[in-house]
Amino acid sequence: MLKNIDILVNKFLFGFEYIAYYLLRFSLGIAFIIHGYQALPVPSQNLMAWFGFSPATATLVPLAAISSGLVIIISGFLLNSAGNLLTRLSSAIIVIYMSCAFYIAHQDWFFTQALFTSEQIFLFTLGLFFLLKGNHTRK
Repeated sequence: MLKNIDILVNKFLFGFEYIAYYLLRFSLGIAFIIHGYQALPVPSQNLMAWFGFSPATATLVPLAAISSGLVIIISGFLLNSAGNLLTRLSSAIIVIYMSCAFYIAHQDWFFTQALFTSEQIFLFTLGLFFLLKGNHTRK
């Protein structure tokens, strides 16, 4: 009985499987675009005041967030080696960005409940997912 229901559900949803990757990609990209946009105009006075960033770093951080968010979305539509490499590059930037955010802004979160109940761990994990996976899906 359960096997038949499982087969039926799989048949129904099979044609929509590819959408799952785009949902993850769009969620990650939009979140990073918003994070970067919130730090505009550059250089971000808040980043300089809160974290002691130089004007160059306070310019680079929001631009990296916005550009990696845009590229992670756009590269999903490029079904070739360039799309795969751009996906991995933008997700590497996201993973580095989030690692720095943990280290600089949230050192007290490491391996605590606060880490695993924040959106930051999910942004990091999605970045890591696309870094490892690229544009490739298993059939």
